[in-house]
Amino acid sequence: MMLKWKDVLKLAKEGNHEPNYKVRKSPDEWRQILDEDVFNVTRLSATERPFSSAMCEAFTPGLYACACCEQELFNSAQKFESASGWPSFDQPLDPRAIAYIEDGSHGMQRIEVKCNVCDAHLGHVFPDGKTESGLRYCVNGKAIRFVAV
Repeated sequence: MMLKWKDVLKLAKEGNHEPNYKVRKSPDEWRQILDEDVFNVTRLSATERPFSSAMCEAFTPGLYACACCEQELFNSAQKFESASGWPSFDQPLDPRAIAYIEDGSHGMQRIEVKCNVCDAHLGHVFPDGKTESGLRYCVNGKAIRFVAV
């Protein structure tokens, strides 16, 4: 099923899919296993500088998994060049892998995307994608890990 913007808004407003499983750790436990930059992005909802991730320009076939719990999130076939400064995807690998949260921070109305398994902050999704779905998952490179297949 291809998600569209209306689907994203409905999930953010009415509730997300149930994940296959959940990973729960305390902030101290996450801090012990993640490096400082990954911890700041995924657990404190920081944003890495635009164009700072080598993942922006990488298009090698494979998967992208959550940097915290290894949940597979995106397929490289869904990745596209957005010139936004962050890796961009048009669909999640599995709709249950991503949680959508209304985000009114910084004086903007956006939809935050999190790993639905461990609640790691990934980035945001926007309705300005260049593909058929019209979606652009704007993801921090520090929040994901490439997995060759």
